This record gives sequence, C-alpha cells and structure tokens, in this order.
Amino acid sequence: MTVASTVGVGAQASTATRWTQLLSVIICMIMIANLQYGWTLFVNPLKDAHNWDRAAIQLAFSIFIALETWLTPIEGWIVDVLGPQRGPKTMVAFGGVMVALGWVINSVADTLTMLYLGAVIGGIGGGAVYATSVGHAVKWFPDRRGLAVGLTAAGYGAGAALTVIPIRYVIADYGYQAAFLWFGLFQGAVVFILAWLLRAPAQGEIPSTAAPKVQQSKRSCAPAEVLKTPVFWLLYVMFVMVSASGLMATAQVAPIASDFGVANTVVLLGGTTLSVALIVDNVANGAARPLFGWISDNIGREYTMAVAFGLGGVSYWLLGSLGAAPWAFVVFAALIFLTWGEIFSLFPSTCTDTFGPKFATVNLSMLYTAKGASAFFAPAADLIKNATGNWQMVFLVATIMNLTVVVLALFVLRPLRARIMEQT
Repeated sequence: MTVASTVGVGAQASTATRWTQLLSVIICMIMIANLQYGWTLFVNPLKDAHNWDRAAIQLAFSIFIALETWLTPIEGWIVDVLGPQRGPKTMVAFGGVMVALGWVINSVADTLTMLYLGAVIGGIGGGAVYATSVGHAVKWFPDRRGLAVGLTAAGYGAGAALTVIPIRYVIADYGYQAAFLWFGLFQGAVVFILAWLLRAPAQGEIPSTAAPKVQQSKRSCAPAEVLKTPVFWLLYVMFVMVSASGLMATAQVAPIASDFGVANTVVLLGGTTLSVALIVDNVANGAARPLFGWISDNIGREYTMAVAFGLGGVSYWLLGSLGAAPWAFVVFAALIFLTWGEIFSLFPSTCTDTFGPKFATVNLSMLYTAKGASAFFAPAADLIKNATGNWQMVFLVATIMNLTVVVLALFVLRPLRARIMEQT
C-alpha cells in the first residue's frame, strides 16, 4: 500500500470517527431534552393534583435551569482534568444517572420541597451532559464549528418533539407520576450507555485549518483571561436577554395556550392546538441551531444574530397580538422557537472563535451559566401576567429584549471582536 493510500484510509477513518462522536452526543442531547422542553406538560397536572400555585411549580423549572447551567464550569473543568479519554465518558455517564434520578424523584414528589430536590438533581445531570456534549462538538469540528454545535444543540432543542404525544398520552391515561418515572429511567439509561463511546480527538484526527469565511483566534485563552475581557461579558449579557425571553415562552406554552382558549381546539388530524404547537415548536427549535449555525459559518456570527433576533422580536409581538387564533398560535409560537434556539449554536461558536479551542469546554460552560441567570424570568412571566391581567406585557418585554440584542450585536460586539482578532 502506498503512502498516499495509507493517508487516505486514515483520513477516512478519522472522518467516520468524528461523525460517530458527534452522533453520540446528539443522541445524548435528545435524551435530556424533555427535562426542559417537556416540563410544560407537567405544570397543570402538578397544579391540579396538589393545588400548588403555578408560580411555585415554575420555581422548580428555574432551579433546574440554574443548576443545569451554573455548575457547568466545574463539570467542564472536571472533564479537562480527567483527560480526553476518561473525561467525556465519566461526566456523561454521571449525567445519565442524575437525570434519571431527578425524574424518579419528581414521580414521587408530594411536596414542593421534594419537587425542588428533583429539579436540583436533574439540573446537575443535565448540565453534565450538555456541557460535555457542546465542548465535544467544537473540539471535533473546528472546520464546521457553527454547524456541528448547531446539530448538537438541535438534539436538545428538537428532541422533545419525539415524545410530546407519548408523554401526553401517559399523563392522561396513567398519570404524570408514571410519565416522570418511565421516561426518566429510559432517558437516563440511554445516556449512560452512550457515554462509554465518547473520547476527545487525538492529534491529527481533525482538520488543522478553520473555515476560511469566519475569522478565528490563533491562540487559546485560559478561563481566567477570558473573564477579564469585555467581549465575554457583553456576550453574557446578550445571552441572558435572549435566553430570558425564550425561557418565558418555552416554560409557559401550555398555560398561554389555555389562557388564549386554544389549547384543546383540534387543528390537524385530530391533534389539538397545544399538541401540534409543541411538536412544531420543538422541531423549529432544533432546526434553528444547525440552520443558523451554518448561516453564521458563511456570513459571520453578528450578522446572523441580527437576522435571527430581529425576526424573534417580531415573532413575540405577533404571538401576543394574534395568538388567540389556533393556527396563528401554532405559527407564531414556532417562529419564536425558530429564532430563539439558535443562541445555543451562535454563542458557543462566537465564544470559541474569539477565545480558541483549547479551553473551550470550560469557557463555553462559563458563558452557558447565562442561561441559569435568565431562568428566573420564567416565573416572572406569571407575575407580570397576573399584575396586568394578560400576556401582552410579557411579549412586549420579550420583543424589546430581542431588538436590543440586535443593536448590541451589530454596533458593539462586532467592532469589539474585530479589535481582538487583529491582535491575535
């Protein structure tokens, strides 16, 4: 065999390996998607079963998001300390056990305290899987960073679409407790099994050059250095603003549909507005991540942010104004999910472009804590709604947040990043 053919075989093996690694983390992300995006299905059943206040129930959602995000820098650091072979395996396997345990606790929770405990356990596990998976994608695909991170995040964004109808069926026929138990055990088991396939890339297994259309830093910044830069904190504030608006919608889809009087209106093949909306929303949420990731690989991160978040601001306004019509609710809710979910590909890609890949898992985890900071806007949406008597003010706030981020992306972030790139 010639040297050229040997290199060709090696390159093919490397390509197959990195796509196998990417597929594994995508499936893991699908398995933890219900922890966030399936939660809305349990809110009203929990309220009816225990007569708990809805805002108190949604505090469990905020706790889950906070723990899922705020501990990821520690989890990312552990992955790096354990090394490329042991780190991803150990952390994702741990996450699989924890996400299963979190929903098992939810299935037997008869007090709010116990429900919050389930949120803590599930949040820790979800963060372990999420942080490791996103870090895995940027390391294996430096040449297609936006697309790879987008596909990985799509598993998390769209994964719940596969189980919306089954979960609603189990809740209706067997109770929400059975849904928490059965799906929790299944999801955790799949993550635990796939964890043992994961490893970081060895030297020479990945392309040595980055995509030419997007400028990337030639050196890697350590976490302590990253925290001292204005760009990181600007990204953090922008992430909080867009994430907060999205979380208000994702946590409240079912209650909003009920308050608009369209939740149980049949719209397609016997499916109700809520069921159809949840399926379409999750598909849109997932599709947004590779779509806008790919777009950003070609036209740049900030320009893509402007397009996505500008459309998002309009979508919130349209849902608040026209959402009382069943099909309008489905369409405009889907647009919100389409223009919100891409934050989980755009911001990680922008962060790694700016600060380099060597410490990507920790740096991305630090930025991801912005989602935890935004989580407390979810119950705030109920408070605003109760104070005003409707959802219009909630949607107005979300619209303003998104349009503000458009301005920041074009006129503050872009020139700041350009100066950093010139220095590297």
